[in-house]
Amino acid sequence: MFRTIFFFATFIPWTMFIILTGIPVSFVSPDYLHTYARFWARIGLRLAGIRLTVEGREHLPADGAVIYMPNHQSNFDILALYAGLPGQFRWLAKEELFHIPLFGLAMRRTGYIAIDRSDRRKALVSMAEAARRIVAGASVIVFPEGTRSPDGRLLPFKKGGFMLALQSQAPIVPVAIDGTLQIMPKHSRRIRGGEIAVRIFPTVETAGKKAADRDALMAEVRRPIAEALGEKR
Repeated sequence: MFRTIFFFATFIPWTMFIILTGIPVSFVSPDYLHTYARFWARIGLRLAGIRLTVEGREHLPADGAVIYMPNHQSNFDILALYAGLPGQFRWLAKEELFHIPLFGLAMRRTGYIAIDRSDRRKALVSMAEAARRIVAGASVIVFPEGTRSPDGRLLPFKKGGFMLALQSQAPIVPVAIDGTLQIMPKHSRRIRGGEIAVRIFPTVETAGKKAADRDALMAEVRRPIAEALGEKR
């Protein structure tokens, strides 16, 4: 309980400090604010007493945009990906987060992309914008499950992220996150210290593939993540 109280008592003011001092930086370049957010995440993990290990950075291409597709178990996945993935990337995030005062503004200033999952037409417009950003050279993160898993097992993958990959012809990077469920499961506010392991897998190419290849692509991306989490499927 002490760890939880300490974390929220320090992390919330830390987050507000980063937002208030980071938004002005975004007017120079959104990339600066994203880099600042990576620093925010590293400190956040330390405040929670969490150790982060990352494997597989050597699998990332030297240049060009990619679509990261990690599993999703906990809110701490966000901190782990910020702190663990190199370089610049942008998030595809649910529209509701962009309505949070200051936090939503910071997300927009950094160039993150809102997805309105309640409105199919708006969601398609957001996906088209994401594809345009990727073609222009911006890597993005998509949680293919669409939401956090309550028990750590992979949920069925949503189709939208894979259609985005096929539309942009950008390679997909499967990412397995392990340990965040034990630190803070879905619907829990209690935080436990521990270790988060992020494993980056070789890219899955989409060049030349079409909509008919979507299901096979989903299975190819899912396979290494499931195996890393100890699942057979």
